Amino acid sequence: MRFDVLTLFPEMFPGMFTTSILGKAQEKGIVSLNAINFREFSGNKHHTVDDYPYGGGGGMVLKAEPIFNAVEHVVAAARAEAGDREPRAPRVVLMCPQGETYTQRKAEEFAKEDHIILVCGHYEGYDERIRAHLVTDEISIGDYVLTGGEIAACVVVDSVTRLLPGALGNELSSVTDSYSTGLLEHPHYTRPAEFRGWKVPDVLISGHHVNVDAWRREQSLYRTWRRRPDLLERAELTDKERKLIERWKEEEKEQGTE
Repeated sequence: MRFDVLTLFPEMFPGMFTTSILGKAQEKGIVSLNAINFREFSGNKHHTVDDYPYGGGGGMVLKAEPIFNAVEHVVAAARAEAGDREPRAPRVVLMCPQGETYTQRKAEEFAKEDHIILVCGHYEGYDERIRAHLVTDEISIGDYVLTGGEIAACVVVDSVTRLLPGALGNELSSVTDSYSTGLLEHPHYTRPAEFRGWKVPDVLISGHHVNVDAWRREQSLYRTWRRRPDLLERAELTDKERKLIERWKEEEKEQGTE
């Protein structure tokens, strides 16, 4: 997979892109990560990338020209690298607080692509023609506003890369992560079996894998019910699991009336 991040601050990315999982994924040839300064595509001698908004108002707006030029340059470069093979059209993703809230499902969708271009904004906003005629997706990583889209872009790159085959040492890690199954992940324990009087649940050291799996599923279900009940509305649950949740609700009501 190829990621091209269009930014005014490419110096923010080398540390993120060359360490840990992202660095190893690049070394293995699993992913290509590039940070490109779209100021270089402004088309004027002052390299201006923003201007005052039509109609007045505070703040500056990112101009359409440098973003369009940068995206077209990156797409042309990708086609040239592909040679005789016709590459699929890239996803052009606008990092924006007005966008669709980013989720694990979206990361899994992006992981099926060959090329993703991430556009990092600054200032007051984007010229609307960027949204209307260039991008394929608008993504927000939460209901808050950042100084720019760079941190959000790193979130997308990291969350997608770890889903690519070979990126993680243990291929089951990404499959069992919180949200990948529709539920939050179950509790984890490691050695020692007892620490300051707190013991690891007996089932985890029993060696009975069926019981371990059942315990983990129930714990995952309980943790989701307690912390993120909204996720249960979309989760695929058995009748037994739904009855278990109803039992927890009744027990909670009884404890509240005591």
